[in-house]
Amino acid sequence: MKIEDKLKQVRREREVRSRSQKIQENWQKIDQKEDLSVKEKLQRLISLTGGKKEKAMESPRPEPQHRKPYLFLENPYLPDARYGKIPISLGLEVRGDVLAFLSRDPAFAGLDLSSALFIDLETTGLAGGTGTVPFLVGLGYYRDGRFNVVQFFLGDLAEEGPMIEELDSFFSEMGFKSVVSYNGKSFDLPLLETRFTLCRKPFPLAELPHLDFLFSARSLWKHKYESCRLHNLAREVVEADRSEDIPSAEVPLRYFEYLRSGDFSLIEPVLHHNQEDILSLLGVVVIGALLLSVEPEEAAETDGMDLFGVGKLFENAGHTERSLRYFERALDGQLSREISILIKKKMALNFKKNGDWERAVGLWEELAAQDQLFSLRELAMYFEHKEKKYEAAKKLTEQGLSLSHFSSPFYKKDFAKRLERLNEKIRKNSGGPGS
Repeated sequence: MKIEDKLKQVRREREVRSRSQKIQENWQKIDQKEDLSVKEKLQRLISLTGGKKEKAMESPRPEPQHRKPYLFLENPYLPDARYGKIPISLGLEVRGDVLAFLSRDPAFAGLDLSSALFIDLETTGLAGGTGTVPFLVGLGYYRDGRFNVVQFFLGDLAEEGPMIEELDSFFSEMGFKSVVSYNGKSFDLPLLETRFTLCRKPFPLAELPHLDFLFSARSLWKHKYESCRLHNLAREVVEADRSEDIPSAEVPLRYFEYLRSGDFSLIEPVLHHNQEDILSLLGVVVIGALLLSVEPEEAAETDGMDLFGVGKLFENAGHTERSLRYFERALDGQLSREISILIKKKMALNFKKNGDWERAVGLWEELAAQDQLFSLRELAMYFEHKEKKYEAAKKLTEQGLSLSHFSSPFYKKDFAKRLERLNEKIRKNSGGPGS
């Protein structure tokens, strides 16, 4: 994207955020007035934001099934359909042990995605709390080999109660055994639970095993891609043909404008965005599961940066030895200089911990040739304390001190103190071992 286009987009998103924030602030203030009905609150919001409810504009739209005063939309995907490079049916091959590892929840071990519920909400704001309403609940699930995306759209805030009733019945009838989301633990599920509570209903999803894939996605790809936002990973990882169709700040604004004008064309892009998020979530979970299913010794075709990401997942889970196998394999692929150095540092520290000094020193010497301060420090410590070769340790310390003079106060202080100690040892042992 050209810099001019980026600046235009930034200005547009800033304006949208400002307008959206004002509407959200007005709504949250109005929503606190317990003596008003939802309809009266909405009328108050319309009067504050200006304009009257207009006749809906004619525009092409999906054919919704009418369920009471709100909309229920459904879009099934056949098993041979694809999203990006991923066949829809591939999700059914993801093993329960992989889901258990990704979620850190052993309850997934006996499950798979055939009974999972994928969830993504579009809301009147991002702050959460009782003033934030999920006006679009997007759900994805497998049935009879198909992957269905259904959407509950709240066309009138006064009808939230009936929609919650319908969602409650839907969850009960479908019998889902787990939940999959992207930042759902922090936002989507707590918010939806709040709406159920306000409607005096228990939340049926609260006790289900929950895979929030945001955390795994960051370990897998944060070092590789500019952004781990779902739409970006769908494009980069799943190779889906999608972009950020609507800035997040614009979604609440579109909804409030729809409530005021009745223009459904404002909502159609939001429906499309939500459906894409459900499919993107399925896609990135499948790709992540596939990466975890490949042993490092069999990963000749796997990108080195992806292998590093898998190694990070195992490292974060406390599986150090397994993570190092992926890190070492990643060195055979194309890596950034920063990641290559980081891997070698991790491997050398593990060799040191296990007393494998030969391999540790080999890596430290390789990195010291690249002026890496931590390697110079490790080598200086090794020659001083293990080999008692004080002159060699002094040479490395002087090199480190010169490099750290302007770049690192910690290393500068450490090398200066070390040099002073080494000079004293050399003076005392002049003519003896280590000279």
